Amino acid sequence: MAWQRPDGRQADELRPIRFERHFTQFATGSVLASCGGTRVLCTVSVQPKVPRFLEGKGQGWLTAEYRMLPTATIERQEREFMRLSGRTQEIQRLIGRSLRSTLDMAALGERTVIVDADVLQADAGTRTTAITGGFVALQDAINKLLENGELERSPLVHQVAAVSIGLLHGEPLLDLNYEEDVAADTDLNVVMNESLEIIELQGTAEAGSFSRTQLNQILDLAEGGIKQLLELQRREFA
Repeated sequence: MAWQRPDGRQADELRPIRFERHFTQFATGSVLASCGGTRVLCTVSVQPKVPRFLEGKGQGWLTAEYRMLPTATIERQEREFMRLSGRTQEIQRLIGRSLRSTLDMAALGERTVIVDADVLQADAGTRTTAITGGFVALQDAINKLLENGELERSPLVHQVAAVSIGLLHGEPLLDLNYEEDVAADTDLNVVMNESLEIIELQGTAEAGSFSRTQLNQILDLAEGGIKQLLELQRREFA
């Protein structure tokens, strides 16, 4: 029996996406990224220094932090302070790697870009929404540095977006919500740039396994979804 999507979407249909730019006053760039019921506040700060291992090398760095607010889920979660869960560390490293792929670090100069992704409400896809929204906030931050004369040219050399795909009853579905995410036999997150080159692919068979043919179907579905996300990002700056 084929899986019936709870919200009536087609297998290749994204949830409604929205970017509310300049969401906070003091961040260099900020956006509230919404994907269905998921809400992630992405803010970007820029510091005029780099980690010690990059000092004197004339290049910059980007790092990311990810947190989920206690009431982002149905049951309140404890705040993470000094001791981060393995999940949190893994997600913020993914966000950092994905967004670093967009920058020419030499053009950035000796600056550190910090991307904070704070999940206000979770309905699955928080990491992919953080990456897709984080890029919008990053572009706003870079534009502000250019306008202020702090940069001579933009260090942005790539665009990036991410989406989740799952196998339910053997069928690949794009952009899972929470009900689908917990029921999925296989769950993957795909990050691509504007050339549809893969930045990162995370995939796990929660039950059983999946075939090479199914993986190809998943990647085709992800590519179609990411094309749409990239276009939505571009529209924000048109």
